[in-house]
Amino acid sequence: MRCHWLKFLLTLGSSLGKLKKLQGTSPNCGRCQGGGLLMLKGGYAGEILQINLTDEKIRKVETEKYFNIDIFIGGKGLAAYILWKELKRNVEPFSEKNIIIFATGPLTGTLCPATRMCIATKSPLTGLFCDSYVGGHLGAELKFAGYDAVVIYGKSEKPVYVWICNEDVEICDAKHLWGLDTFKVEERIREERRDSLVRVACIGPAGEKLVRFAHINTERYRQAGRGGIGAVMGSKNLKALAVRGNGSISIYNVEEFTKVAKEANKAVLENETVKARKRWGTARTIIFTSDQDLLPTRNFREATFEGAELLSAETLEKKFWIKHKACHSCPVNCGKLGVIRIGKYAGTIVEGIEYETLALMGANCGISNYEAVAYANMLCDMLGLDTISTGNVIAFAMECFERGIITEKETGGLKLNFGNETAMIKLVEKIARREGIGSLLAEGVKRFSEKLNVKSRRFAMHVKALELPGYDARASPGMGLAYLTADRGGCHTRAWPISREISGKATNGTLIERYSIEKRALIVKMEQDMNTACDTLVACWFVKSAVGEERYVKMLNAATGMKLTPTEFLEIGERIWNLTRMFNIREGLKIEDETLPDRVFEDPISKGVAAGRKLNREEVKTMLKEYYELRGWNETGVPTARKLKKLKLDFAVS
Repeated sequence: MRCHWLKFLLTLGSSLGKLKKLQGTSPNCGRCQGGGLLMLKGGYAGEILQINLTDEKIRKVETEKYFNIDIFIGGKGLAAYILWKELKRNVEPFSEKNIIIFATGPLTGTLCPATRMCIATKSPLTGLFCDSYVGGHLGAELKFAGYDAVVIYGKSEKPVYVWICNEDVEICDAKHLWGLDTFKVEERIREERRDSLVRVACIGPAGEKLVRFAHINTERYRQAGRGGIGAVMGSKNLKALAVRGNGSISIYNVEEFTKVAKEANKAVLENETVKARKRWGTARTIIFTSDQDLLPTRNFREATFEGAELLSAETLEKKFWIKHKACHSCPVNCGKLGVIRIGKYAGTIVEGIEYETLALMGANCGISNYEAVAYANMLCDMLGLDTISTGNVIAFAMECFERGIITEKETGGLKLNFGNETAMIKLVEKIARREGIGSLLAEGVKRFSEKLNVKSRRFAMHVKALELPGYDARASPGMGLAYLTADRGGCHTRAWPISREISGKATNGTLIERYSIEKRALIVKMEQDMNTACDTLVACWFVKSAVGEERYVKMLNAATGMKLTPTEFLEIGERIWNLTRMFNIREGLKIEDETLPDRVFEDPISKGVAAGRKLNREEVKTMLKEYYELRGWNETGVPTARKLKKLKLDFAVS
């Protein structure tokens, strides 16, 4: 514990230098900062960058004139508002009319433990709202450069990257970077700028080739993974965003903010779950999910994996991990850097391996060799692929191969049997470069299944075209509802009711039975609202429960001069959730789209503690109906005008 506190105090000392005292002025009186900018609140950098790649025009607008801070805060709230306001209905995701938003929150770059950046667009995979989050230092660096967000419009005629260094913003030629992997891009830009602390967000070959689940890579080991945001960058010929800043962040009440931030950091370090996270990362989850029949195995055919121990955190700790890594202002250091020392994968260096990758590229592909999974993980990071979608679509191809739906003729000679790690690795490269069958898999599991026979669609594991993550809904009805209702498709980060189902505790001490549907609608709604509110800050998912909503609200108020209550904070989450819902409905979402794969209804779990379990279609409909009612939506899942007006979303009423 003394080592933890020493690191925190060192961070505190350096971070305090980045905070500027604003106390003594009214939060509404204005403050001249940085070239006459009118800064009405602390916590914000004060400007938003608008960059049009088509005409190469760069515009800076004052943050508080751009959107209503009081009702959207920042992060996801800012991104959702911009997409609603500025993106026209039914714009094709790869059209130059689509936009990408890099958004921070008022706590990003401060002493608040573990803040991140939100990156949002209209997804080329789902056609819906898409936000993805990345840790590291990129968000903080953007704030230090003087910007709360960067909004990218248009399309460049040639490969470019955006360079931001405080007030200097340039659109730079990137022909020499096009075709390079993400690791080399970051190295080249830092060499060009002669600065090893430049923060780079970039795409690899997968983004250039418009793979629909291409990710954005930053600082080598951090990714905004889901929904294909990297492909949207590629469609705009935007190779990278590079940022360097040496400014500071104004804080309304530095003394109060520092006090609460120290309390939050202490709470994080003393939290038992966080302590386990520090030692094991997310990798330890694989034993839990395998024991509880939640682990996707062989394309979700099974829910427990005989090779789970070989992929476990205990194995990685003994044989793979060499050091911890931390994001900006985080005392946890939950990142794990690992290296393979011997064998055919020797020299592989990767951060993780995180649970989702172990689950989807390991168990779900029938692979128990952690070294092969680590190598595939490194390839995905370098080439720019989301490991969840990649593992899911490869597992689907493997099942199709074993069923005879596709043959070696279609696979280019690859024997796509479950457990074939060589074939899995080759497919990663083919997908990223759209070579052979990889070009079909690059479209995602939904589109690929639609090109095959109808029978394959029943085991295409996605919701609204987003490939499912590492939790089998047959053993978790609440997770099934969370997948159904998530605003970006099948996702586990909007709500994760599994812990409540396993513990048997719902809310306020209420007991629930694990496999029942009781109170699932309430649990999912409550978690969605809380997580969305925290995504406006932008807070890390792994420390939210340790920090708690009251401390987040206190830090937000101290940073900005706002006077929010915890109830009002949660209402902000509900507001944004309804806005992303309206965005998706505007883009064509229908109640018929809110369904789960047939497999979870038709194929019972074959063994383990949940043997015989599958979801019941009528019970799922009942949960969905209850959820709509709790949300104040009509029977088809559309927010009512009354609900929208109550949430100050009058502009979304149509």
